[in-house]
Order: sequence, then structure tokens, then C-alpha cells
Amino acid sequence: MTKRKAIAIIPARYNSSRLPGKPLISIKGKPLIQRVYEKASKSRLLDRVLIATDSQEVKDLMENLGAEVKLTSRRHRTGSDRVAEAVRNIPCDIVLNIQCDEPFLDPRMVDDLIRLMKKEKDLKMATLAYKINAPELVYDPNIVKVVLDKRSFALYFSRMPVPFHRSDGKLLPTSPYYEHIGIYAFRKSFLLRFGRLAQSPLEKAEKLEQLRALENGYRIKVLLSKYNSRAINSYSDLKRMKARR
Repeated sequence: MTKRKAIAIIPARYNSSRLPGKPLISIKGKPLIQRVYEKASKSRLLDRVLIATDSQEVKDLMENLGAEVKLTSRRHRTGSDRVAEAVRNIPCDIVLNIQCDEPFLDPRMVDDLIRLMKKEKDLKMATLAYKINAPELVYDPNIVKVVLDKRSFALYFSRMPVPFHRSDGKLLPTSPYYEHIGIYAFRKSFLLRFGRLAQSPLEKAEKLEQLRALENGYRIKVLLSKYNSRAINSYSDLKRMKARR
């Protein structure tokens, strides 16, 4: 039987709208992109890790550190679109999009997603979530929330508090609030199809690329993780991280 190869691609757009120059921002003395690359490279199940960027500066830096880097178009709308370009001519079955804002990811999260994709061969797309224990995070628009069905498929992703309790609008201790973690696993064939789809209305409204899949009728399996990874999406995230140092 042919081995189901799994590769990770880290999309690194230089001019992020919320955090310009994000890949090169220093996190405890190392550029953000370097930290994410080093964490991903510790996965036991990945066959290959590469970076997809629109920045020659990022490319030069990471190649000097021994990383494999592909220079991609500056026109891509989302990280997954950039990943789709980078992986087009690479033979593999499973593609992980590890977003450039996840410097604290645990490599076991990556391996858990790969195991899921290898076990459930009919899955087209999967991602991770973590149970929210701090109520203030539910109201933070930089923390993406996901609502699940009984089989752990995503019903919706939102920057707003979901579910909303109509009775009083307050959070209940027993409510299932889950934080979405920015790592996606795709079957390569589906990723290429996803990259050809037009951006959807909900995707544009929430600025969440995974909604494109849901709006087009595709299902996303969500694996609840024992590990969390605090993403850096904004200046406020960066300030909070530096305050904890």
C-alpha cells in the first residue's frame, strides 16, 4: 500500500492587514515565522515542512536557516489559497495549513490531525478546537468560536459569542464554547478544489476562510485538542504575549 504522505505548508503573507510585517515580528528573540517553522518541524508524522510566502525577505531569511520556501503570488485572498498554489505540483495526500500566527503550537496537535485524516479516509477537511474556560475570551473577536454537531462536525465559525443565550444574553458555565485553533488538514484534491471556489459572503463578513467550505456544502471535522496554541493576530495579542514574558 502506498504511504499517505502528509506535508505541512506555513503560509506567510508579509503585509497582514491587522499586523503588517507579521512573519518577521520578533517573539522572544526569534521571528514569528521561524518559531512556527521550528514547532511544525518537531512533528513525528509530517514528511515535509515548507513555507509559502509573498516576501523575498521572508524567503531569504528562512532559506538561510535551512527551511524550504516557495515564493507565491501576492494576490491570494487567504492562507489556504496560498497553500493550494504551493502544493499544486507536490505529490502528497494530506496537506496541513499551519498558520503563521501560531508560534506556540504543540507538535502533537499536528500529529493528532494527521492521525485523524489517515483514520477517517473520507474526510476532506479537518481542524482543531479547544474548550474555552475563560468567559472574557468568548467576547474577544480575535478568538474564533466554533459550534459543533453531535458528530464533531462544524456547524459554524464566528468571531461573535456562539451560541448566544437568548434568555439573558449571558454565558452559562455548562455552555459548550470552543476556540478554533488555526491549523487545517486538507485532502490535497479537496484543497485544490477549495482554492478554485469564489470567496463566499459569510467568509467575507467574518474574515474566516473556513466558512467558504461550509457555505459550499462541505463538512469540516473538528478534533477537540488537549493542547492550546495562543495565536498572535493583532497588536493587542502581541502586547499580551510580551506582558507575560
